[in-house]
Amino acid sequence: MNDSTAAERPARFLWLPPSLRPPVPLPRRQEITFLLVGTTLLFSGYDLSVYSLALPQIQHSLAIPENALGLTVSYFRLAAFATLLIAPLADIFGRRALLMFTVFFEALFTIATAFAQTSEQYVAAQILARVFGYSEEALCFVVIAEEIDARVRGWSTGTLGTMNATGVGVASLAFALVNVLPFGWRALYVIGGGSLFVLAYFRRWLPETPRFELRRAEIAALESKSAAMLDTLRRLVNVYPGRLAALLVAVFANGFAFAPAAVLASKYLQQTHHYQPLHITYLYLGGGLLSVWGNIFAGRSSDFLGRKVVLVATLLIGGVFFYVLYSGIQSWIVAGAWIVAIFGYLATDALLAGYPAEIFPTAYRATASSLRYAVSIFGGATSLALEGVFYDWLGAHGPAIAVALAAVPVAIAAVLFLPEPARRTLEDVAAEPLTEHKA
Repeated sequence: MNDSTAAERPARFLWLPPSLRPPVPLPRRQEITFLLVGTTLLFSGYDLSVYSLALPQIQHSLAIPENALGLTVSYFRLAAFATLLIAPLADIFGRRALLMFTVFFEALFTIATAFAQTSEQYVAAQILARVFGYSEEALCFVVIAEEIDARVRGWSTGTLGTMNATGVGVASLAFALVNVLPFGWRALYVIGGGSLFVLAYFRRWLPETPRFELRRAEIAALESKSAAMLDTLRRLVNVYPGRLAALLVAVFANGFAFAPAAVLASKYLQQTHHYQPLHITYLYLGGGLLSVWGNIFAGRSSDFLGRKVVLVATLLIGGVFFYVLYSGIQSWIVAGAWIVAIFGYLATDALLAGYPAEIFPTAYRATASSLRYAVSIFGGATSLALEGVFYDWLGAHGPAIAVALAAVPVAIAAVLFLPEPARRTLEDVAAEPLTEHKA
């Protein structure tokens, strides 16, 4: 049987429980692409969780001041702005080429993080790792939106969120051994970087998306690739100003509201509620199990109820339960609040990550996704930087984080102004450049 015939066989998705598999039959090619691209979200969930999980150990090892914890992570989150230089290249050179390039350098600098001897070196290595990691994530949602059947794009977005949550769970398992692993927290980054190198090897079989293949002739006729990139950004802003503005406000407010609550959770639980690393592992596994089911349920629900309805619900869930967690309550409710809050946070993040790939045409899809990512991370970086100010003002991390959660209603309001892409083809939601109109 040749490769093309094998690619058209029905997908089986045996790596998912039966209840979590796609509700409609899909070809094998889509499953292969989903695995080769979506695994990025698993490793991203792992890598981005290490700082949060091992924050007390990293802080002690690198002598990071208490009021600089949020500011430190805000520094390497600013790497998202570099995605504006890298991810849009996928609209010119192709999705596959950029994904091969970014995964290699993300792996390289993730491992380099393990060898940092000062906080400055740690931040520098993480900035470089995230420059390529953030570009990877942005492109992941682009490829999946272009490849997957329109009837299950919500399911696919939710499943990507599940893979991200699985990465968090894997990181928590590794963190349980942080005190016995050789070199402690540094070993966690070696594990993550090594896994990315394995992914880079297997990604050689990743095909280019058919939608981008249709654009190759048009791109080949362009005289200047750099001029084409600038023109793509200009046309994106000019043709879709309303939906672009609504999207960027929504993702900035979402990042601002939830970044401190998610990043500082492990430290807060260890220092305020005296959780041990093993307790954190149990908690993250519990939250991960809920997110595995919950993210896919949220994604599938958005295919029927609409993206906007589900997004408003997950934003409310994340905001309310994070507020309960950091309210100072002293009981078993703390663990339950964290588990439900992390589901709301991860489901919201996955649905918003998939939005630009659905509401903008192929010519601008990677550019819009990189803008979404940069603004989302900038919102989180701004909030994390201000968390230190709020900490000095209020005297504790809990109240400081609660202040940031006030941005949740802003995100909800912006979501209501977005177009509804559920159950519609990409071309119906956003016409290609030759036939598009302002929206």
